[in-house]
Amino acid sequence: MASSDKGAVVEEIKQRFENSNAAVVTAYTGLTVAQLKELRRSLGENAQYRVTKNTLTKIAANEAGVSGLDEFFKGSTAVAFVTGDPVNVAKGLRDFSKENPSLVIKGGVLDGKALSAAEIVKLADLESREVLLAKLAGGMKASMAKAAATFEAPLTKFVRTADALRNKVEQGGAGAPAAAESAE
Repeated sequence: MASSDKGAVVEEIKQRFENSNAAVVTAYTGLTVAQLKELRRSLGENAQYRVTKNTLTKIAANEAGVSGLDEFFKGSTAVAFVTGDPVNVAKGLRDFSKENPSLVIKGGVLDGKALSAAEIVKLADLESREVLLAKLAGGMKASMAKAAATFEAPLTKFVRTADALRNKVEQGGAGAPAAAESAE
């Protein structure tokens, strides 16, 4: 590969690191072209899966300010550059590697922090961002409903007490002259 071509590849990979919120490094030895195509399809729009040269990827990662990945750039290497939800991509890679043991997750980086293969699998075990946000919204809605009920309770109690007092006065007011007459 000519120097100018290498420079262009490094720049492209550097841009991918900079534009991604996560990257997962894998080994793909033994996967067929059809399996790689299936893997790319399974990751969807959230990630771009790219086979890379180790030396050029190391240089690009360092230029992009991504550290902690150098140890993963040995042997056959491909990187999933994540632009969407990293949990969904981690799940996709984990599930694909279960079906195709030739795909090995080496490690990755999430928001600038290096992750081991085990941490990527733990990330895959999390629920997706949408599910977590829905649970948070449900919890907040329940808290708000509870707070509203708490604030409403004294007013309701006051209204019931006032109504009971009014009923008692009305009943006592109608029965008061009769009680006064019988006392004479």
